[in-house]
Amino acid sequence: MGEQGAGNRKNVKKTAENRSGSAKSRPAGATGSGSARRAKSGGDEAARAPKPKGDEAARAPKSGGDEAARAPKSGGDEAARAPKKKPGRPESHLAMVRRARRINRELAEVYPYAHPELDFRNPFELLVATVLSAQTTDLRVNQTTPALFAAYPTPEDMAAAVPEELEELIRPTGFFRAKAKSLLGLSAALRDDFGGEVPGRLADLVKLPGVGRKTANVVLGNAFGVPGITVDTHFGRLVRRWKWTDQEDPEKVEAEIAAIFPKSEWTMLSHRVIFHGRRVCHARKPACGACPIAPLCPSYGEGETDPEKARKLLKYEMGGRPGQRLNPPADYPGSPAPPLGTD
Repeated sequence: MGEQGAGNRKNVKKTAENRSGSAKSRPAGATGSGSARRAKSGGDEAARAPKPKGDEAARAPKSGGDEAARAPKSGGDEAARAPKKKPGRPESHLAMVRRARRINRELAEVYPYAHPELDFRNPFELLVATVLSAQTTDLRVNQTTPALFAAYPTPEDMAAAVPEELEELIRPTGFFRAKAKSLLGLSAALRDDFGGEVPGRLADLVKLPGVGRKTANVVLGNAFGVPGITVDTHFGRLVRRWKWTDQEDPEKVEAEIAAIFPKSEWTMLSHRVIFHGRRVCHARKPACGACPIAPLCPSYGEGETDPEKARKLLKYEMGGRPGQRLNPPADYPGSPAPPLGTD
């Protein structure tokens, strides 16, 4: 057992010497498997390490033109990318009121000469002309009333008219039989109930045959100076386009618009809106491209937006043609309308 142990010790010593000799016999710089693994590990770490400045520069944000290309553009491009209102997001009531009042102010600058477009010399003539204006133009009424008032200048005269003769005089305005019946009835009521005078109260006017709130407000606002909102087809169409109301019933429209504006503005507001509806914001093809309040209109684009084409749609004095009245106010910028039979 002692010799075996001694032999084993000799073998261990020899093995150790062989390993030492092998290590000494390797050329400088040569590595074993462990060194190879360490070298490989070092290479992988180097691959994972940050790259030299050249690569860093390649990854760095580009300057000059590229950086400017990514920067927010100015002017029109910036405005085009500006946050837009979300579709369907409702306008607050306060914002709508402010916008509505601004539209009224701008219309006052566009139409400083706005006025009732019916010729009249007294409350009775205005009342009769307004009744006749249903389903026709103010121009046609103005061309018809000179002969009518020459024949029947007072309520008493008209109440005594022969129906067929009255009908013939007002035939150009359309629906002449129904209108003749209303004129005979209201004239008789004025003669019998109001001493031949047109009353200056809404409650009294709407009792007259053929007279509703629209007609009453026209008479009150323009013959008596009593503020009133005239909800005709033009007025109703525009206030709905402008999102001041979504009501269709004229009385509800009147109530909602009256709540937006001071009472002192009601009559002139009516004239301005109706003027705009007749000249620019037409029912079928509004002249959006020539509209002075286009930036305030939520319905912009429903009509022609090309400025040149839109200008060709303008009517009356804005389009270089006469307005509705044969006897317009002194400050009216256009020429008087032609008499019946000459247009």
